[in-house]
Amino acid sequence: MRVHVVDPSAYTPAYDHALCRALGAAGAEVELYTSRFAYGPVAPAQGYRRRDFFYRRAPGGAGSRMRLLAKLGEHLPDMLRYRAAARAADVVHFQWLTVQHLDRHLLPAGRPLVLTAHDILPREPRPGQRAAQRRSYGRFDAIVVHSEHGRRRLIEELGVDPARVHVIAHGVLRPWRDIQQDGEDRQALPAELAGARGPVVLMFGLLRPYKGLDVLLEAWRGMAPGSGAGESAGAQLWIVGMPRMDLDSLPTPMPAGVRLLPRFLSDAEILAVMRRASLVVLPYREIDQSGVALTALGAGVPLLLSDVGGFPEIAATGAAQTVPAGDPLALRAALAELLGSPATLAAMADRALQAAAGEYAWERVAVRTLELYELLLGENPNG
Repeated sequence: MRVHVVDPSAYTPAYDHALCRALGAAGAEVELYTSRFAYGPVAPAQGYRRRDFFYRRAPGGAGSRMRLLAKLGEHLPDMLRYRAAARAADVVHFQWLTVQHLDRHLLPAGRPLVLTAHDILPREPRPGQRAAQRRSYGRFDAIVVHSEHGRRRLIEELGVDPARVHVIAHGVLRPWRDIQQDGEDRQALPAELAGARGPVVLMFGLLRPYKGLDVLLEAWRGMAPGSGAGESAGAQLWIVGMPRMDLDSLPTPMPAGVRLLPRFLSDAEILAVMRRASLVVLPYREIDQSGVALTALGAGVPLLLSDVGGFPEIAATGAAQTVPAGDPLALRAALAELLGSPATLAAMADRALQAAAGEYAWERVAVRTLELYELLLGENPNG
């Protein structure tokens, strides 16, 4: 089976790589159509072919206005070129639509089209973007979501035909996997984070308003001395990731014990940061499913999550606990309780590794995905 996986803007290169590698290992002939990732190197293609097909003339300078304008200028001709290239595929699986208003008119025809709804609707939309994404769903033969919560939203909120919505787990992410040699991890803890002696609570990933950073900082500020957590116990809160929000809006001064590292991390740095963390906390206000949460599972790190989207489904594995979204008092209490109980954290870490090897393993994801492709192609007799 010839499969094209398409992510024009390379929004999720780690996910794209893991999915393509797993599909290739399961027997598919896979090509990834994407663009150069502007923020750093990506893992080499293994078991599939990667083509940096889109935005080939766009300059460097990630996030620059010049790059954005160049991409917009190249998008239409590149999508038209891809329509021709798609004739070589049996199934085309888009991960993202870059320009929803336009892309639904430019999708290839004559073969099954699949879309993974990483975001059910844009969370920080440009004018008309949400309406365009709603309309785009009608152009696909199947839509993959990563949680039952996402399935319910597509059906009940957006009116998508239930027969076209398929729940397939988001596999664990281990972007450091390709930097390991001779059984040893080449770890590189960022110099900005060196010297921590006590427990580390980690919030990792792109920093966006919906992720509840303000709630976390308010919770951490109230970690009282003698509570078993906070600065009195030597605990630190690391906030690590590229900002996609105005950091000037955060409270100043920062609470005691907080370290902020506002940049992308290399794969080696991600591994080192995850290995150093006692707990990953994601106090999101909304989500379907999170690549950061699945990265923590891949590293065997326990999670403290808000009770939104697909997070309760992760908590059901025993690898995570949840608290009410937007509630700093509940978050503070949960932080204190977990940091004060190393045995609980160790048990959750074991559950994380079990989940990573079980329901969130890429081998299982690949089987489910290929079954969907076969169903769409009419090759599955049990479909």
